[in-house]
Amino acid sequence: MSLSAASDQQVLSAASLERAAGLRRMKSVATGLLVALAVVFVIAFPLQEVHPAWGFVRAAAEGGMVGALADWFAVTALFRHPAGIPVPHTALIPRKKDQLGAALREFVQENFLDSDVAREKVAGLQVAHAAGGWLRQDANARRVAGEVATAARHTMAATDDEAVQRLLQQLMQKHMVEPDWSPTLAGVLDSVLAGRHHDKVVELVVNHTGDWVAAHPEMFIETVRRRSPEWSPDMVDRLLAERLHAETLKYLAGIRSDPDHEARRSVDDWLDRLVRDMREDPDTRASVERFKASLFADERLRGWASRAWTTLRDSLLDALADPASDLHRALVAALQDLGGRLQDDAEVRERVDGYAQRAAAYALSSYGPQLTGVIEETVERWDGEQTSRTLELLVGRDLQFIRINGSVVGALAGLAIHTLATLLF
Repeated sequence: MSLSAASDQQVLSAASLERAAGLRRMKSVATGLLVALAVVFVIAFPLQEVHPAWGFVRAAAEGGMVGALADWFAVTALFRHPAGIPVPHTALIPRKKDQLGAALREFVQENFLDSDVAREKVAGLQVAHAAGGWLRQDANARRVAGEVATAARHTMAATDDEAVQRLLQQLMQKHMVEPDWSPTLAGVLDSVLAGRHHDKVVELVVNHTGDWVAAHPEMFIETVRRRSPEWSPDMVDRLLAERLHAETLKYLAGIRSDPDHEARRSVDDWLDRLVRDMREDPDTRASVERFKASLFADERLRGWASRAWTTLRDSLLDALADPASDLHRALVAALQDLGGRLQDDAEVRERVDGYAQRAAAYALSSYGPQLTGVIEETVERWDGEQTSRTLELLVGRDLQFIRINGSVVGALAGLAIHTLATLLF
C-alpha cells in the first residue's frame, strides 16, 4: 500500500512531501493493525478448543480482519484497482475524473457564484471609502505612481515604434494635410482682427524697429552715400541722411502714439483683404495649399516628426519614473486628491461604489460560467493516475482512519456476534 517511486518523484513541494509522509505513516498503522489481528487470529484459533475464552478472542480478531479488509478494499477502490485486479467499479477517481470536474464546476457555480451570499456581497460592495483612505496616504500614492510608471514603460516597450509613427502620419494626413487650410486660417485671422490682437504685434514691431533705428544712425548715412551721385558733397549727403533718420523716427513715433495711424489702418486693410481672399479668391487658396503641401513634403519635417515620438515617449517615461520630476509629483498629488474625494465627496463615493457593484455583478453573470468552466477543463486535462495520486495525498491520510475504525468496529461486531451466539446456543 506504499506510494510508488514514480509518485514520490512527482511530489515536489514541501507541503506535498509532508502529506506523503503522513499518508505512509497512517497506511503503516492501518496495515500493522490488520497484521496484528491476523497474528492474534492464528494464535487464538487452535487454542479455542483448550479454553472457551479463546473463542471470544478468535471471533474478535476474525471480525477485525474482515472489517479491515473490507475497508481496505473500499478505500483502495477509490484510487486504483485493489491488488492490481481490475474488479468492476474500482479505480473510481481515474475513471470518473471528468465527471468529478463537472460536478465541481456545478458546485462552485451554484453554491458560490449563483448563491444569495454572492449577490448580497456584490450589492453591498463598498470600495470607494477604503480605496480613498489607502490612496490618501503619501506612501501608497507614491507606490501607485511608481506602478503607473512601470506599467507605462512596459507598455511602451511592447509598442511598435514604426506602427505608432505610421499612425501619427495617418492622423496628420487625415486631420492636417487633407483639410483645406484657407477657411480655417481665415477664421483664425478674422478672430484676431475682431479682438484687435494684431495691435500687440504691430506695437512690438514698431517699438523694436524704432529702438534699432535710433541706435543706428550711421546706417542712414551710409545708405545715402551709396546712392548719392559722385558729385554730391558729403555735407549734403550727411544732412540728407540725418533728415531721413529723423523723419523715420518721427514716423515710427507717430505709429506708436496714434492708434488710428495710417500705417495701422493699412495693416488692418491688408489683413481684411487676406481674410477675404483666403475665403473667396481661388489663387490665394491655391497658394495656401501649395505652401501646405511643400511644408509637409519637406523631409526635414518628416524626420522631425519621426524623432518627436521617440523623444516625447522617453521624456514622459523618464519624468514619470523620476520622483523628483514635476510630472511624478503631480501624479502623486492627483492620486492623493482622488483619495480625498473618494472619502469626503459622498456623490463621487456613491458613483464609484455603483460602478464597482455593477462591474462585479456583470462579471459574475457574464463570466461566471467561463470561470467555473476552467475547473472542469483543468480536471479534464489531468492524467487519471496523477489525479488519483494527487487526491490520495490530500485525503488519503484521513481515509486510513476508516480502515482503523473498520478493524475496531469489525472486532467488536465479531465479539458481539460470538457472545450472542454462545448465549443462545
